[in-house]
Amino acid sequence: MIQDIAPHVYHNEYRPEKPSGDSFAMVFNKGKLAVKVEAGEISFPTFQELEEKNPFIYEEYTFLFSIDDMRFYLLDDIEMTDYQLYGRKELRTANPQYLAFAGVTASQLYGWYKSHKYCGKCGKLMKHDEKERMVRCEECGQMEYPKICPAVIVGVTNGNRLLLSKYAGREHTRYALIAGFAEIGESIEETVKREVMEEVGLKVKNITYYKSQPWSVTDTLLFGFYVEVDGSDEITLDEEELALAEWFEREEIPVTEVSNSLTNEMILKFKYRGNL
Repeated sequence: MIQDIAPHVYHNEYRPEKPSGDSFAMVFNKGKLAVKVEAGEISFPTFQELEEKNPFIYEEYTFLFSIDDMRFYLLDDIEMTDYQLYGRKELRTANPQYLAFAGVTASQLYGWYKSHKYCGKCGKLMKHDEKERMVRCEECGQMEYPKICPAVIVGVTNGNRLLLSKYAGREHTRYALIAGFAEIGESIEETVKREVMEEVGLKVKNITYYKSQPWSVTDTLLFGFYVEVDGSDEITLDEEELALAEWFEREEIPVTEVSNSLTNEMILKFKYRGNL
């Protein structure tokens, strides 16, 4: 999956120390990240590459995270040339994977900082905290931390069969599993039951946790579960959410390509009886 970047190690501790010349600059334009592409691999500009035309960059920056000893910083209003713009969709499949992960994670933090520039309580300008990843309003004291939306991915099984679906009204037309966000006041297991019932009208039992995944593409923390049908396997489709949902025998599951998503891994895990 996209966060599996070993032997590299991701460090999300907030350490806003001054960048050095070899630190990476994450520069966004209309929500897309500036990258250089050479021989099919992406890279990011360093401070040293940008400092001649942007002498202020060592004073106006936002620390993001580190991977190994490499530090990544968010910069605004940068003059630069010879770079392409990648959105989260392009970053998902970019190489090397550890820089793709850096890109989508930086994109998530960029979006959070951008949407929390002003206080949602009194409208005043927010100030970045010096000790933790938080913005504070000096006028009313409001504090805001990055928000992560918990969601579930559910592999609904019925003996040798797996339920696959396709979303309605979306560009994404690949087969997927049942998925949805947790609501206020419910446990993640209750989310599993509710989403399956709402989308395909099935009761489920034996909820078994599989794995989680940070999914920066939608600011989400995904929780993967396998469940078994409890009673009737007749599907009642929520046509506002899904274009279709149908049962597939294990050997006939049409998904064969490996991607970096939890959904894909869970489908293939079932298809090949755990032998990925």
